[in-house]
Amino acid sequence: MTLTELAIKRPTLIVVLFTVLAILGLFSYGQLQYELLPKMTPPVVTVSIRYPGASPSEVETSLTKPVEEAVSAIEKIASITSTSTEGLSVVAIEFSNSANIEKALQDAQRKINEVRDRFPEDAKPPVITRFALDEAPVLRIGATSSLADTDFYRMLKDDVKPLLSSVAGVGQVYLLGGREREIRVNIDLQRLQSYGLTVPDVLKEVGKANLDFPTGKIDDRDRQFVVRLAGKFTKLSELQDLVLRSTPTGNVTLRNVAEIEDGFREITTLTRLNGRASVGIMVMKQSDANTVDVSRLTRIALTRLEKLYKDKNLSFDIAQDSSTFTLEAVTAVQQDLMLAVLLVALVMMLFLHSLRNSLIVLVSIPTSLITTFTGMYLFGFSLNLMTLLSLFRLS
Repeated sequence: MTLTELAIKRPTLIVVLFTVLAILGLFSYGQLQYELLPKMTPPVVTVSIRYPGASPSEVETSLTKPVEEAVSAIEKIASITSTSTEGLSVVAIEFSNSANIEKALQDAQRKINEVRDRFPEDAKPPVITRFALDEAPVLRIGATSSLADTDFYRMLKDDVKPLLSSVAGVGQVYLLGGREREIRVNIDLQRLQSYGLTVPDVLKEVGKANLDFPTGKIDDRDRQFVVRLAGKFTKLSELQDLVLRSTPTGNVTLRNVAEIEDGFREITTLTRLNGRASVGIMVMKQSDANTVDVSRLTRIALTRLEKLYKDKNLSFDIAQDSSTFTLEAVTAVQQDLMLAVLLVALVMMLFLHSLRNSLIVLVSIPTSLITTFTGMYLFGFSLNLMTLLSLFRLS
């Protein structure tokens, strides 16, 4: 018995079969995630090294060329592109499509470690990353409050940032702009030399005095206590009274050779939202997280934070939400898909003058599309522009 004969002689069986497939498709549709584009990871590894204060020629000579020579021995390299700017070296390594990007990342790390001894002492540790298209921020937020600038930045750094980082799917949270408190020690070289001291002596004493470290433990019959020596400065006067050297005539303190200033860290980034000064917050998602879910959960967390710090007039204004464009793009394709089914049924009605054939089209095409969602769910696909356009072509 052919499929056509089975459909004619056993219509109830066919109806039950397609009903089950439609239910599975609707269930699978509810499990699918929304994405703008499918997950694509180009085989590109980037090596970034910061060298503060160095000129582009010095960066190229001391950092870029050694890195290029080291990574050139890695297998399956398609091309190497490097950029040397003031204080920064960036080397992009593009591998062939057949390369294992995880293994390539490990090989690049190993090769860089072999030549790290040749880097200048002032150069920062190399940052080796894999290029990913979904590393753009999910949310760009402007935060304002009635607190003082330094207190507001400290609250965002110590309280708000950890809470946002704990949201499911959030990978990194970055703060942009704002005024961060900084204690500056302005050394008077003439006074320092008059006491027979040098700048390294001051740095050594300040570093030794500003430490917290464990000193052991005390065991009791039913409990154990950890003993820790808290030696970090808590007040400006403690830093000013730091003894640098003891002499027969008295102690030489830090206030004798330097001026202690309670100021701000140098501002290199300004964030303004609608003309108002604010602190920018960038929320990045984890590589396997869904953009729409991360945005929704982060918005809930922001609302909870505004209620929690209502007395401080904490306010968050979302400047950019990448999930909005994703939902709009996916919704537009879905609407076009439904419109295509209706147009096909209308054409059938106009040319064949048969209401029955039009109803068959209105039932069969959506059923076949809904059934397709089951396969998409089983194979780990998401609802994105590519998969929806494929369904649109299928209809």
